[in-house]
Amino acid sequence: MGAVTPPRESPDAAPVLLAVDAGNSKTDVAVLLADGTVLATARGSGFGPQHRGVPAAVDGLGRIVAKAAAKAGVRLPVHHLTACAANADLPVEERRLRAEVDGRGWAHTAAVTNDTFAVLRSCTSAADAVAVVCGAGINCVGRTSDGRTARFPALGRTTGDWGGGAWLFEEVLWWSVRAEDGRGPATALARAAAGHFGRAQATDIAVDAHLGTLPWHRLHELVPVLCAVAEAGDEVALRILDRQAEEVAVLATAALTRLGRLDRATDVALGGGVLAARPPHLLRGVRTRMAARAPRARLIVAIVPPIAGAALLALDHAAEAGTITRQAHAAAETRLRAAFSDSPERGQGGRRTLA
Repeated sequence: MGAVTPPRESPDAAPVLLAVDAGNSKTDVAVLLADGTVLATARGSGFGPQHRGVPAAVDGLGRIVAKAAAKAGVRLPVHHLTACAANADLPVEERRLRAEVDGRGWAHTAAVTNDTFAVLRSCTSAADAVAVVCGAGINCVGRTSDGRTARFPALGRTTGDWGGGAWLFEEVLWWSVRAEDGRGPATALARAAAGHFGRAQATDIAVDAHLGTLPWHRLHELVPVLCAVAEAGDEVALRILDRQAEEVAVLATAALTRLGRLDRATDVALGGGVLAARPPHLLRGVRTRMAARAPRARLIVAIVPPIAGAALLALDHAAEAGTITRQAHAAAETRLRAAFSDSPERGQGGRRTLA
C-alpha cells in the first residue's frame, strides 16, 4: 500500500491513529486517520518477547512504528495506538507490554491485547463473537455484549493446546520419517515433503533442520504440502487435518459454552495463516463439527489481514472516547475494510461466511 502524505497541521484534520499486529512470523504497523483513511503501512520481523525479552521486542516494534510514521509523514506521538500482539497470552503479559509501549511515547493513549482479538475484529463487528486463530500456533477468544470474555492460556502443550503450523509440520515429518524407516504406515507425505525441499527423503529434512543447514522457520512450508496431499486422499494426511479440525471446533465450542452462547446465534471467526489459506478438507471438518455442536454458530473466514482488525479496534476506541461520532465510525469502518481488502470479495466487509 503506497504512502499518502496529506498535511497534518490543519486543526480540523482527523486524529491520527496507530495500529499494530505483532505476530509470531511478522509484524505489521498501519498509520490511519480516524475517518478510516489508511496513510501508510510497514512490515517487520516477528514479535518474540518470550525469547528476546519485553524491552528488546518493543525496541524492534519501535523501528517498524517509526518507519510507518515516516512513510505517512506523521509526527509522533499520535492520538491513540492499539497493539494486538502474539505471545501476550496472559493478562500480566499484556500489562508488561502496555507499560513498555506507554513509556515509548508513540501515542497519547495505548491499548495492548492478544492478537487473536485482531482476527475477531477483522471478521465481525458483532458484540457477541468468538475467534479461533490457527497460525504458527492456536488460540481462541470470545466476547459478549455484556463485557464478558472467554480466553485460554495458549502456552502450548502444557496448557492443553494442539495445533497450528508448528504442530502440523512436526506431524508431517513424524509420520513421514516413520513411513521411511518402517515404524509407521506408508504415506504420500514422505515423498511430497522430500520433493518440496529437494531432498531424497523426508528424513533428510529433519536432519538438515537439526544441523541448521535448513532454517527451522522454513518447515512451515510443509503445511500447504500437507493440505495438498490430504486433498489427494492420503489417509495419514487426512487424519492430521481431521485432528486439527477437531481442535478448532473444541476451542470454539468451549468458548461458546463458557459464554452461554452454544445454542445462540453467534459469529465464530476463523483466522491465522492455516485457516485463512482455506484448506478445503480442514474447513469441511470444522464446519461439520460445528454444525453438530453449535448449529447456530455462523462461521466466518477472514479475507482481510489481522492488521485490519487492529486498525478497526483503534477506530472503536476513537468512537468510545467520543473522538468520532458513531455515524462517522460506521463510515470509517467501511473505508478501512475497503483499503485492506485484496481479494475479489472487496466490498463485502472483509469477511467470508462458510455456507
